[in-house]
Amino acid sequence: MAKRNSRNNDLLKETKNTTTPKVYSLLVSLVNEDKENLAEDVLKIDYLLTYTNNCIKDKDFKEAKYTLQILDRRIENLKKQSVDIDHLSNLYDKLNSQIKK
Repeated sequence: MAKRNSRNNDLLKETKNTTTPKVYSLLVSLVNEDKENLAEDVLKIDYLLTYTNNCIKDKDFKEAKYTLQILDRRIENLKKQSVDIDHLSNLYDKLNSQIKK
């Protein structure tokens, strides 16, 4: 079967211009391994990371903490599935360190 890319896969086509290159390459590898449901989870995590960053910038720490709890659960689920999410974990750790505890 041919490799999937943004020309022949709707998920990749929709996300090519909106995600970072590291996240996009992770999405491509997951889609090519027939793990499209995990790729959608990666997209949700990427969105939640962006949302959390915006909450921190707006000094809405309560919402940021709540979102980080959701992120933690989702990241753990991907780790259980053996998905290489080092980049997303690093972003999560940086955001978590910015919140006042």
